[in-house]
Amino acid sequence: MDATDPILSHEAGAGRPAFLRGWRLWAILGGAAALALVLFGRGGKKDTGANRAGGRPVPVVAVQARQGDMPVSLTGLGTVTALSTVTVKSRVDGQLVRVAFTEGQMMRQGDLLAEIDPRPFQVQLMQAEGQLAKDRAAYQNALADLNRLQGLVQQGIISRQQLDTQSSSVAQYEATLKADQAQVESAKLNLTYSRITAPIAGRVGLRQVDAGNMVRASDASGLAVIAPIQPINVVFSVPADDIQKVLGQSTKGRKLPVEAWDRDLKTRLAEGSLAAIDNQVDPATGTVRLKALFTNDDRTLFPNQFVNARLLVDTLRRVVIVPTAAVQRSPQGAFVYVVKADDTAEMRPVEVLATDGDETALKQGLTGGERVITDGLEKLRPGSKVALPKPPAAKG
Repeated sequence: MDATDPILSHEAGAGRPAFLRGWRLWAILGGAAALALVLFGRGGKKDTGANRAGGRPVPVVAVQARQGDMPVSLTGLGTVTALSTVTVKSRVDGQLVRVAFTEGQMMRQGDLLAEIDPRPFQVQLMQAEGQLAKDRAAYQNALADLNRLQGLVQQGIISRQQLDTQSSSVAQYEATLKADQAQVESAKLNLTYSRITAPIAGRVGLRQVDAGNMVRASDASGLAVIAPIQPINVVFSVPADDIQKVLGQSTKGRKLPVEAWDRDLKTRLAEGSLAAIDNQVDPATGTVRLKALFTNDDRTLFPNQFVNARLLVDTLRRVVIVPTAAVQRSPQGAFVYVVKADDTAEMRPVEVLATDGDETALKQGLTGGERVITDGLEKLRPGSKVALPKPPAAKG
């Protein structure tokens, strides 16, 4: 059969376009389905964003800004130190026969702490007094001879040389008497040192030696340590950049108050005042050391205790005060979110004047009575609807 037959040619030409038309139809249907999925996904995201922006208020916590006075303080970690710490040691060697204090006892200056066996020192004193008496008798005899020789010289019976020799003997005995008297005083002093008393008033620590042991003046540990706790010092550091604030107030003759707080800054332990400022900056830390004096009447401060010292350097008058948590930072500066009357959030630029712990004083940008947001800030945008917690219902 001839391939050029019109009938065959028509059938072949009619079959090929039908196949192509079916392939194209499936391609068009697939593309339409993909486009529908994309549009559906985009439409769902837009709806979700619209619902979140318009219909879902952001839960936040807001606090009302207030106008008033705010203290400006410098806080630094400090150490409680005694005005003076004394290690009580024996000044003589001997056997410790008595310990007269209780560990941790408050002592007054001059109170008996311990006693060393006094008998060896009593014997030394007796020996020194005996030698003094012997040499005093010899001195008196030499002095009497001198008086007699002076009369004989005037009569021309003896030479002047014999009189000078006797005068020298009397002078030697006088020197011997002074040395003997020094030995007596030394023995008395050692006898006094056998009774060890408190050199200063304060709290005595744990004893280092028990009764019955031999103690020596060369012992390094001593018998005990006494540290006064009333009054007491706190040494703390502040940044060198802030020292001018302290110096500016000190030069005016003001006595700057200092408070001692616990390590968590929750409990105030004592109140005192600034006593001294160091004369140099520590190059390792960039801080300056300050010393505060506390009366410590209730004995809450203890030597070597770690505390937080808060030094009041100034008081800002009639400023707007907000919680520090409400102040946010951006490349353009500080700002806060203010709750408007329609319960929407407004981003308000502010200028910070000073920060003291949980409170911040603002120079401008806010007025007293406005509500600032302190919690829930990470979800906010300018103009966002906010939801404030409902006040608790009044109990009937």
